[in-house]
Amino acid sequence: MRTSITNRSVVFFVQDGCLVRIVAGRAGETGGNDRTYTQRCGQQVFEAVAHALNQTPREGAGTSVDRLARQEKLPFTQVNIALEFLKERGIVEVRHRHCYPATQDIYLDAMVEFHALAEEGKIV
Repeated sequence: MRTSITNRSVVFFVQDGCLVRIVAGRAGETGGNDRTYTQRCGQQVFEAVAHALNQTPREGAGTSVDRLARQEKLPFTQVNIALEFLKERGIVEVRHRHCYPATQDIYLDAMVEFHALAEEGKIV
């Protein structure tokens, strides 16, 4: 049986051209075990999500993980990772469980954040 992770922390970084998300926390409500999982989103998928979001109107129905994954024929989990990163960076905002552009050029801002994160991890 799967349980939700409480007191979770999320870390993003870029490794081998992929956006990596690590989620860590405690499984279950009452003193469960520590749980950590790692997920990856390829740069091509990240770019496709950013490009699709750039086409999303600021008003109207917005979009969602399901809609983006179906529309762009992309893996659901990778779309989710990309969206979570863009939400954290303030590039996408959520209203009524739908995603809307929060900046003028989602694609440009998304790529700036992706490459800045990639540079952070490099050892000089």
